[in-house]
Amino acid sequence: MRPEYHAALLWLYGFVDYEAVPRPRDDARYDLRRVRLLLERLGEPHLKARTVHIAGSKGKGSTAAMIFAVLREAGYQTGLYTSPHLIETYERFKINDRFIGEDELIAGIERLKPIVEAINAEARYGALTTFEIMTALAFDFFAAHNVDWQVIEVGLGGRLDATNVARPDLCVITTIALEHTEVLGDTLGQIASEKAGIIKSGVPVIMAPQAPEARRVIEDVCRQRGAHLVRVDPEQAAPSEYRGGRQAFSLAGRLGRYDISLPLLGTFQRVNCAAAVAALETLAGLGVAGLDKTAIELGLAKTVWPGRFQVLDKSPLIIADGAHNPAAAAELAASLDAYFGGRDLLPHPAVLVIGASADKNVGGMAEVLAPLFEEVIVTRTRHPRAMEPRILGRAFEALGKRVNHTSTTAEALVLGVQMAGAGGLVCVTGSLFAVGETLELWQAGEAKA
Repeated sequence: MRPEYHAALLWLYGFVDYEAVPRPRDDARYDLRRVRLLLERLGEPHLKARTVHIAGSKGKGSTAAMIFAVLREAGYQTGLYTSPHLIETYERFKINDRFIGEDELIAGIERLKPIVEAINAEARYGALTTFEIMTALAFDFFAAHNVDWQVIEVGLGGRLDATNVARPDLCVITTIALEHTEVLGDTLGQIASEKAGIIKSGVPVIMAPQAPEARRVIEDVCRQRGAHLVRVDPEQAAPSEYRGGRQAFSLAGRLGRYDISLPLLGTFQRVNCAAAVAALETLAGLGVAGLDKTAIELGLAKTVWPGRFQVLDKSPLIIADGAHNPAAAAELAASLDAYFGGRDLLPHPAVLVIGASADKNVGGMAEVLAPLFEEVIVTRTRHPRAMEPRILGRAFEALGKRVNHTSTTAEALVLGVQMAGAGGLVCVTGSLFAVGETLELWQAGEAKA
């Protein structure tokens, strides 16, 4: 890493970073006026491109990646802004087939520095945070390259998220689950209200399948704001077949039927794909050219979104999935069942490697995952909010599982590979941070037994 690039990242992460520290439930800490002020002084780059804005608890990143891939396939210069990153910060900022370069990130931060420092010195609306500055950096990067479309994933919630300064052409709300309750509220209705904060007057909304409490909130907000609502039906997607490292299924859209060959293998991706197709069909209905059946099928086939039910190796079989709450753990279990043709057909021994963040419901995750695995290895990622292995281990021990404790992801992976042997299964999950470290270690060849 070049010294100038390292210095730029140090500056960027030198502000309050709510991804790394607990997030207090205090609206004043998420004041969007300071983000608007920053963007205004940058020349309002967030308004230069047409925008798809995506919120939700599960699948928002995957759905964003699918929409991005199809817009690219249709010939549009397209930007993608997501969070968190798996390995390196630059993964958050992408235009077409490339991430932001070191020189571009350095230049972007040098452009931001004096404006950020002036706004923080004025302290009119509180100090800018790391994520708010990253969001401005993304919009500025996209504007500098004249993107036609920007696909923007919400960081946390929606109403007070830094990305909610965008003026979208389309909003998407993926499935909502209990998450970040210390910030978003402790009921599905409260969380849905925060997610529905991205809905704008007259802007169409795509809604993935929701629990009734969440669905009612989103429907009410759409009525209040005159936003046309498109509901996604999980039955639109037929059951999957797995062939050639892909998940194949047919999907009934409003404008036709699609033959999907998706490189993302989790069964939960069928619903995300249905939401993406509904979004793309809606854009086509708004007059966006090129979003026909061919572009949609080819674009989805080229979707890249690592760390979500990703097969890393075959001997032993190693699967990494970022499930971080009980609902996502249930989706992981369903994906394992579907991928192997039934729970009884999982490779043995089956080893679970899990590292979670301190605020997660690991008891609920353990109830779902413990029955699938003979061995459990708990670990701690490098992330500042990582849960202590001994606390994580108790959730599985309470269910009668014998637990192996490790202090690093690398140690857990090596032990998992040893336990599984050539014919077994190692599944790494619990957080995207655990998955990111796994990908980093595997790419470097540091996790082999």
